[in-house]
Amino acid sequence: MYKVFNILRRIIILKSKNIDKLVFIPTVVLFIIVSGLLMVGGHSLQGVLNSILNWITTQMGWGYMWVYAINFVFFIYIIFSKYGNIRLGKKEDKPTYSNFQWGSMVFATAIDASILMLSMVDPLRYVQHPTGGVKPFSESAYNLAHMYGQFNWGPMAWLMFGAPTIAIGYMMYNKHRQIQSLSDAITILDGDEMWKKTAKQVVNILVVFGIMGGVGASVGMEIPVISNVLSSLTGIPDNLMLKVELFAILFVIFSVTVFRGLNGGIDKLSNAHIWTAIIFLAIVLLIGPTVYILNSETNSFGLMIQKFIPMSLNTVPNGHPGIAQQQTIFYWGWWLSYMPFMGLFIARISRGRTIRQVLVGMLTYGALGCMSFYAILGGYSLWLQKTGTVDLVHILNTQGQAEVISAVISTLPMKFIMFAIYCVSCFIFLATTISSSAFVLSSFTSLRLKQGQEPSRLNRMTWVFIFIIFSFSLVLVGGFETVQTFCTIAGFPLMFVCLLILMSVFKMITKDETVKYRRVPIIKRKNKKDSNQEGIIEKD
Repeated sequence: MYKVFNILRRIIILKSKNIDKLVFIPTVVLFIIVSGLLMVGGHSLQGVLNSILNWITTQMGWGYMWVYAINFVFFIYIIFSKYGNIRLGKKEDKPTYSNFQWGSMVFATAIDASILMLSMVDPLRYVQHPTGGVKPFSESAYNLAHMYGQFNWGPMAWLMFGAPTIAIGYMMYNKHRQIQSLSDAITILDGDEMWKKTAKQVVNILVVFGIMGGVGASVGMEIPVISNVLSSLTGIPDNLMLKVELFAILFVIFSVTVFRGLNGGIDKLSNAHIWTAIIFLAIVLLIGPTVYILNSETNSFGLMIQKFIPMSLNTVPNGHPGIAQQQTIFYWGWWLSYMPFMGLFIARISRGRTIRQVLVGMLTYGALGCMSFYAILGGYSLWLQKTGTVDLVHILNTQGQAEVISAVISTLPMKFIMFAIYCVSCFIFLATTISSSAFVLSSFTSLRLKQGQEPSRLNRMTWVFIFIIFSFSLVLVGGFETVQTFCTIAGFPLMFVCLLILMSVFKMITKDETVKYRRVPIIKRKNKKDSNQEGIIEKD
């Protein structure tokens, strides 16, 4: 082991001079240590992790609620204010990517394959455990079940990416500062004071931990589902060996994508990802209960508007949080863990766009895109349950969510083709997420990147390898609760980072754009008429 580490260290020193070794080596070691602990601990860690999740949900749920509410209100104000006109870059800068390309990369990078699974499964959890004292499996329970997942993946979730995106983009393109980590964009921590330098180091550690918990947990949750679906399609036994083979295939896909970089790799993968997702959704909508799904979505849209504020601030102080409230806290932690790398990634592809265009893009391509998955796939799952076609709730409670996915797809015509489309979509989703994550982490751990320069390939490939190892360790531990715990814990400290970024964004844009005009002194002229002027207003 020492010899391997020593060889790796020499390679890094000799061939990758732009790697920040003080950040790169400790974070890589951290990933390896956590992965080793998970592999050794195995299922025995589930009880401890579940206890941690329960404590955070019951004792700190109010913190998640307030951070998201403050963030949402702030950026809705920015969208409709004059500050939304601020362009990330010079006035003459044009967007590098078309709107569809940009939206595809943003959407594909953030959601990964989990939405293909959770959009079918979450409504089944909500319909048997509805909020507000509603009777399980009642008409109201079905209405709430169809709507609640869309709330968790909707506007509040996506605007959480607004703060780091604007902070990083503004500092890179307007202030021409080299941004290598999220802490570089938190301007309120600028200065030579020791406490500010220490705070920046803490932020960087929390960012790495967040990415490790969020993205790694995503892959650890999705591989078992892909394995089960692939087993249903091919008849291959769903065992550990199949999962190892899937990890090997994914590693090859990730490696090729990351090796090629942002242009020619991640952008093309994102476009393919969007089209496979659209095809899958269109097929389910057209051959499924189309009218029921459209009616359910129309009702859910109105129901969300009606209950938006109560759901946003519901901490259940006089009772025990139900499944829906626990799921919201889990998702709020998950989106927070995605926040750092999503901010840097979206900022890198958003030069030339205004703040308003970026935020509205998140709400359209991002929020509406995610809501469409829950509208169609969630609506179809609820229809199967309500009509008695398949008792999906029983399958979920007895066999797990992977079996639910197989059961839902099995009800579709041309099920083998649908199984194949589903697997391909999941692979592309995963490849986009890991590739983008590795790209961003390699940026965080690089030195002296010039404008437009990408991190070294060795750096990028190292993070692909680390993500695969960590995700595999989560698969060994197993259980959806384990994934929930890692996401929630990873997002918890980033609540405070989010508040720091919000304060920095407010300071940046108000200082830059508040004064539109300035009063300048008059040059006295001989003309009598001119001499009576007290001053003129000149555009700044």
